Amino acid sequence: MKVLIIGSVAAGTSVAAKARRNDENAEITLYNADYDISYSICGIPYFLGGEVENLETLTPRSAAWFKKRYNVDIFTRHEVTTIDAEQKKVQVKNLDTNEIKEDSYDVLVFATGASPIKPDIDGVDGEHVFQVRTIQNTAAIDQYMKANQPKKATIIGAGYIGLEMAEQLTHRGLEVTIVQRSNHVMAHMDKDIASRVEEHLVKKGVNLILNDEVTAISKKEVQTKSGKAIETDIVILATGVRPNTQLAKEIGVEIGSTGAIAVNSKMQTNLPDVYAVGDVAESYSVITGKPIYRPLGSTANKMGRIAGDVITGGSLEHRGILGTGILRVFDLAVGQTGMNEVEALEEGYDIEILHNIKPARAEYLGGKELVIKAIADRESGRVLGVQIVGEEGVDKRIDVFVTAMTFKAKAEDLFHLDLAYAPPFSTTKDPVMYTGMALQNAIEKKNKLMTPKELTERIKKGEALQVIDTRAPKQHNVSKVESAINIPLGELRVKSRELDRNLPTVTYCNGGVTGNAAQNVLRNLGFNDIYNLSGGNKNYQNYMKNK
Repeated sequence: MKVLIIGSVAAGTSVAAKARRNDENAEITLYNADYDISYSICGIPYFLGGEVENLETLTPRSAAWFKKRYNVDIFTRHEVTTIDAEQKKVQVKNLDTNEIKEDSYDVLVFATGASPIKPDIDGVDGEHVFQVRTIQNTAAIDQYMKANQPKKATIIGAGYIGLEMAEQLTHRGLEVTIVQRSNHVMAHMDKDIASRVEEHLVKKGVNLILNDEVTAISKKEVQTKSGKAIETDIVILATGVRPNTQLAKEIGVEIGSTGAIAVNSKMQTNLPDVYAVGDVAESYSVITGKPIYRPLGSTANKMGRIAGDVITGGSLEHRGILGTGILRVFDLAVGQTGMNEVEALEEGYDIEILHNIKPARAEYLGGKELVIKAIADRESGRVLGVQIVGEEGVDKRIDVFVTAMTFKAKAEDLFHLDLAYAPPFSTTKDPVMYTGMALQNAIEKKNKLMTPKELTERIKKGEALQVIDTRAPKQHNVSKVESAINIPLGELRVKSRELDRNLPTVTYCNGGVTGNAAQNVLRNLGFNDIYNLSGGNKNYQNYMKNK
């Protein structure tokens, strides 16, 4: 059997390695138009910022190493230009010599990846304008910076790469400006959580421009649609990627609704003996079962291994993804998985939303605050999505949520997890467990939640609400919810007689715990419709500042 793979970064090399482990007799060939194979795209910002000392560290494997280790032939700087699917033949161009050769295959795998989107902006091809995708353009950025010593950088786009580059260029001593078309950073997160990332960026000295777009780039300036003129010495394009599907389209491979190649759970396309893996292929959501496109190295490796196994007679199948992501933004870790609030509503779910603000570990040992936004389906109780921001413990919690959600956990299941506890690592009731408990109570209407957004909308409509601040007067006087009455928890049982038991009532504290206790008191005293403000006053003030 002859396996021909087009592309040899994360997915392509993973196909080859797994196929060889399963079958010593298969003839495996990879063609790659780039200079390098199996390199770490995700590590590129950290080289440019100086955390990774040598660029070669990001390219640990060469074609020669692969040949020796796996008996796989990898041809770099070789581009597959045409494919004859009926005859199972390809034409390949040597990009260094322009020589054309023909090759054949029994099984064809598209691992052609994705290319950075180059926006249609006047001046986008300037010598000081760069994309961040390959080892070659990474070296070019590094060389340009060493030669020209730029002082100001403009980053177009505020996704993963854009924010990582902002951090790293700031570390390198540049004054950084980010220009983002939408009204918040990180498209896969909700604005009320993304706003916390934005505040941290500004705190660290990054100039953040939202709801605007770059219209022209000159040698020393970037102009925006709103009329801003931003001084700049170097421009980084971080405007997303597009799957490289053209070659596949030419032979009739079906393109899915996401714009990437449609595949089944075995990575097979609509054509016999033709597979697609990695950033060129779409995946599907563990939650909805619908196609999803989230180009990440972890997913690419997984897809490659599955295809390599199936091609050589194995039984592996792709089980879908949640679209999990995490990144570091200076001192802040930012993680998300599953659907955000907007996506869940668009899918038609009746959702419960919790903002859980808790320390990552015991406060008496210096535990720092986590902000967790969790979304669950009221009908089934299933957890649909989680977003977390904090200085510590984010990676641990997001991975616990991912594991639970992958196995279709309900909110109530999270409370029963036997998670590791000791004061240096967690709290007695871990933030994951508390999230499950509070969500389930809300779903069952035992302890209903109201988000700051819903509260402000209901107040704006003129609805009669009782809003009770259960904190001490000193805290109430510093910041509070509009129209709130200050009744500290210790006085609530007595002063509740002055309240209307039939009016919708909202209790709150700083983060939610005391507000929840007050909610229980009032419910037991016969109040009919009572809510705890999700995330308390901290979350409310953040929402009001950034809405």
